[in-house]
Amino acid sequence: FSCEWVKACFRFHEPYSDLAYALEAEKGGTRAILMVVQAYIIKYLLFIRTTEYTHLERLCRVSRQEQGEALAAALADTLWAAGGGGRAVICLVTAAIHVVPSSDYKADNFTERIQLFEFSEKAAAQEFILGHINCFKDERSHGVILFLYSLLFSRTLER
Repeated sequence: FSCEWVKACFRFHEPYSDLAYALEAEKGGTRAILMVVQAYIIKYLLFIRTTEYTHLERLCRVSRQEQGEALAAALADTLWAAGGGGRAVICLVTAAIHVVPSSDYKADNFTERIQLFEFSEKAAAQEFILGHINCFKDERSHGVILFLYSLLFSRTLER
């Protein structure tokens, strides 16, 4: 992965600002993935989240906690759709090495530490993501790469 991909994560603008609902997206290859997730975030904030605010206020009056909830819902929805509505696979980085480097594979100290978590219920996947939301939001978390791997494994390599 390029330096741009390694740095990419799901980072929101400041809570309670005019762009509190929006992900920060730099130019480049990760922007397409961020914009797909952004669409699901807006869907969640406008139509699913319960709040007393009007439509436009729903987007601006978003706390840091609500940003995390919206991101978890968006990631779960996307993974669930990729899995055909029957499963979602979430990839997280662990300390343990799960793939032993060989002559066909060059270690990057990231991919070989990915662990897969499979869910057969969307709500369970969403709760798991919310519980591990910093794995996707924090700088140096490789959040977009983790989500890309999760998409691939949810969709399955055969499909």
